[in-house]
Amino acid sequence: MSWWVLHVDMDQFIAAVEIRRRPELRGLPVVVGGSGDPTQPRQVVATASYEAREYGVHSGMPVRAAYKKCPQAVFLPSDPAAYEAASTEVMDTLRSFPLVVEVWGWDECFVGAETDDPEQLAADLRAAVQARTSLTCSVGIGDNKTRAKLATTFAKHARSHAAPFEGASTAEAPADVPGVYRLTGANWREVMDHRPVRELWGIGSRMERNLNELGVFTVADLAAADLDVLRKRFGPKMGAWYAALGRGLGDTEVTDVPREPVSRSREETFPEDLIDRADVEKELRRIAIHVTRDVVAEGRTIQRIWVKVRFISFYTPIKSRKLPEVTQDPEVVATTAQAVLDKFELRRPIRLLGVRVEFAPPDDVAPDPSG
Repeated sequence: MSWWVLHVDMDQFIAAVEIRRRPELRGLPVVVGGSGDPTQPRQVVATASYEAREYGVHSGMPVRAAYKKCPQAVFLPSDPAAYEAASTEVMDTLRSFPLVVEVWGWDECFVGAETDDPEQLAADLRAAVQARTSLTCSVGIGDNKTRAKLATTFAKHARSHAAPFEGASTAEAPADVPGVYRLTGANWREVMDHRPVRELWGIGSRMERNLNELGVFTVADLAAADLDVLRKRFGPKMGAWYAALGRGLGDTEVTDVPREPVSRSREETFPEDLIDRADVEKELRRIAIHVTRDVVAEGRTIQRIWVKVRFISFYTPIKSRKLPEVTQDPEVVATTAQAVLDKFELRRPIRLLGVRVEFAPPDDVAPDPSG
């Protein structure tokens, strides 16, 4: 038997959890986000059902904008506790199989297993999840995490009987196992070479522009790119990572050891834009103290402070400063956050502020403030 990496991704997870407890919503456009009141400002869509997505509604867009696109949708408030509980049901179902489950979020995980029939295993996992939770999922099969993650996108399109991406052949979507797709070194070039680099896991619009400036437009271009050029542009580590990504290379290890968090953040979108510098500093200080107290309650120390500012234009710069020594003092963190604020040009009203604190390694101990 061979070692396979499977990526399990729940279908419209948050919306599906809401529909599960309100069956009368099945088949209707459902939008979940904020308080559930689309007339309220500064709220963001957490997810939308497939029916709502047909109207152009998607996660991350303002709820008000979603209402304009689909006023007949059912708008519901977010209920994180319910999603956490449903996620636990799903993960416990997967753990009932003889495999390794590496959780990446409420609605997705990687599964590592030895099998001579990964498609059958994927089908069994999907059937068990649906039988025990009434929720559905798609499964990508790969010889590493990169390919398994991308395969899930194809699997989701195969479920809807559509081509995975524009220009894809029907042979790329196995009709005998809907909701499952295999992507490995054997078919990587055939499936991926012609696609734009944006379709690779980990490349967003900004990185796509950077790669395009180097003449790299497709996955094949990235695979053939000069490694020295990539390293010079993106640094030794990231340059090598992008080169490997173009060839579909990635991590094959799947572990059930929970990932240790390296930071904690808190951000707030304000009901009304902040205009006065004094108001900005006051809110930033409050957020910084709040997140620091949460970190200290976990017994952690802080070594770097990041400040995020979103202006009314949605331009969102992020700047940071490393502390001269690690700390657990909320006043130090708040003062440093306000000092980082000086790096920003505050010429426009601000709609959001955020503070992220980066944890110090476990062996770094904060000095005792009592002396």
